[in-house]
Amino acid sequence: MSDADVQGFLALLAARRSPRTVDAYRRDLEALSAHVGKPLVEATVEELELYTAKLRADGLSPATIARRTAAARSFYRHLQLLGTRKDNPAAAVALPRRAKPLPKTLSPAEAERLIDAARGTEPRNLRDQALVELLYGAGLRVSECVGLEKNGVDLEDRLVRVVGKGDKERVVPIGRQATTAVQRYLARGRPYLDRRHRPELFLNAQGGALTRAGAFLILRKLAEKAGLDPARVHPHLLRHSFATHLLEGGADLRSVQEMLGHADLSTTELYTHVTDRRRRELYYQAHPHAQRRSTKGQRVDRSADRALHRAGDGSGVVDDEGGAREEHAGAEAPARGVPVVRPS
Repeated sequence: MSDADVQGFLALLAARRSPRTVDAYRRDLEALSAHVGKPLVEATVEELELYTAKLRADGLSPATIARRTAAARSFYRHLQLLGTRKDNPAAAVALPRRAKPLPKTLSPAEAERLIDAARGTEPRNLRDQALVELLYGAGLRVSECVGLEKNGVDLEDRLVRVVGKGDKERVVPIGRQATTAVQRYLARGRPYLDRRHRPELFLNAQGGALTRAGAFLILRKLAEKAGLDPARVHPHLLRHSFATHLLEGGADLRSVQEMLGHADLSTTELYTHVTDRRRRELYYQAHPHAQRRSTKGQRVDRSADRALHRAGDGSGVVDDEGGAREEHAGAEAPARGVPVVRPS
């Protein structure tokens, strides 16, 4: 971009944010500049409102529109601090309402199938199993997982030291299965991959650090092998599953928040809604007053028709095909690698 004000804003942003964030701001401001057709410092509220209307007409999601508007607001706030503008025109732009979707999850049985798909004795098999066990057993973000150093896992005390968003460090416990998988990888897998003497825990086939894209690819291959939809399985799905299975197993919300590294408890509270459907099913199966009698005096379980009624109303979790999430097969199985659910 030739806009000097925008370039100055991005240069200042680069000192505080990641390169990926700076690139996202650059793309959003470039799109706005192309629409306005003049230096952004001269843009008016009406021009920004027309831009937002165009984004709606183009079919962009409310989340994308909100992100692009947030980039503009940050830019004009920067100009206000410099004294270049007295107002923030983007602050007056009305945003579309954003629906807050519930996190999608794997059932415990599906998580087990994914982990089992990584079994093997080859170095990369051992690496993949350790990777999946940590993503699911510790609820790590993919960037946190691939950024772990080999001494970041305390195998004796079964703890993982994670540096999360904002360089905040947290300690997350892991279960025996995750500990064993990491031990096997360190002893029989990583030495064969470590050709460059890298400090990172997870290495690729060439001996370099495993990347986010590499982790996504590994999970998709494992999902296909496990008979799951590869497009549905990604690292953050395992993080969602970690939180949901902990809460279903009786963990308290504050502890889950600390393990996930959420700054705001309301973010963690989303997972309590995920478990609502499971609680309803258990209620209709177990409580005497939740059952009705047929004309012949026999008790009839209402959980099936209740679940059917709720499947599309936003109160439960549905899978990518629109049906109820499969969890009966493994609902009582403890979450793998999560010590709160399956204490040693």
